[in-house]
Amino acid sequence: MKPKSVFLAENTNPEIEEFLKSHHTVYIPVGATEQHGPHSAVGTDVFLPQEIARRVCEKLGNALVAPALPYTLSYPHRGFTSEFSLSIETFMAVVRDLALSFGKAGFKRIVFLNGHYDNTYALAYACAQAAEHLPEGAKAFPFNYWDGLTAEQAANVSDGGKDMHAGCGEVSMLLAINPGLVDMALANTEFPNFPETITKSPALHTAFFFSSPGSVYRMSKTGTWGDATKATAAKGEQYLEAGMQSVINLMLDIEKTFVELTIR
Repeated sequence: MKPKSVFLAENTNPEIEEFLKSHHTVYIPVGATEQHGPHSAVGTDVFLPQEIARRVCEKLGNALVAPALPYTLSYPHRGFTSEFSLSIETFMAVVRDLALSFGKAGFKRIVFLNGHYDNTYALAYACAQAAEHLPEGAKAFPFNYWDGLTAEQAANVSDGGKDMHAGCGEVSMLLAINPGLVDMALANTEFPNFPETITKSPALHTAFFFSSPGSVYRMSKTGTWGDATKATAAKGEQYLEAGMQSVINLMLDIEKTFVELTIR
C-alpha cells in the first residue's frame, strides 16, 4: 500500500483531491541556490524551510509541502561562482503564477515559506499582485521561517544578529538535517567589516545589499557571515524545532488576524 506523505509531489492526483476535501493549506518553501561559504551546500536556503515545513505538516496533519522554489534573488552574491538566480521581475512572475495555480486547484492558504532574506519584499509584492485574481476565500502570503521566533530564540540562532549567512545557525541546522551537506573541515569564521554608523539603522542593510548586485561578494572573502566552527547538530535540532513552532504560531496568528481585524 502506498504510504501517506506530506510532500505534495509524492501524492497522486486522487490523493490531493481527497486532501482538499477537508484541508486547504500548502507550504511552498522558497530558498536560493547560492554560495554558503566554503563548507555548506549551495541549497542551504532551500533545505531549511523545506525541513521546517515538513515538520509543521507532519505535526499538524493539515497541510502539504509543495516542491520548493530554488532559484530566486541571489544578485547580492554576484561575483561568486555559485550564484544561480532570477531577475526580480521573473521571480515575482513565478511566485504570482504559482499562487494563482494553487488557488485554482482549491488551496485556500498558499504560504510561501521563505528561507532567504533577500526574497522578502519581492515575495510580498508578488502575493499582492496575485490577490485580486485568486478565488474567493483564497489567500497567498509569505512568512520567513524565523519571523515567529522569540527574541531569545532569534538571538541564539543568529548570535545576536552577527551570524547571518553560512554561520553557526544555518550550518547547525544543516548538520541536523544531513551532515553530508556540510564539510566541517572547511568551516570558517568571517564577519563583515561594518563601520560605526550614526543611525545603526536596518535601513542601511536594505540600501547596501538589496539595491547593489555583488555587495556580498565585495564585502566578503569567503562568503561566510558568522562563525561556522561553532555549529553542531544538537544546536541545529534545537533551532529547527524553534523554526517549526515559529511557523505554527505565525499561522495561528494570521488566521486570527484575518478574522478579527477586518471591519468592512
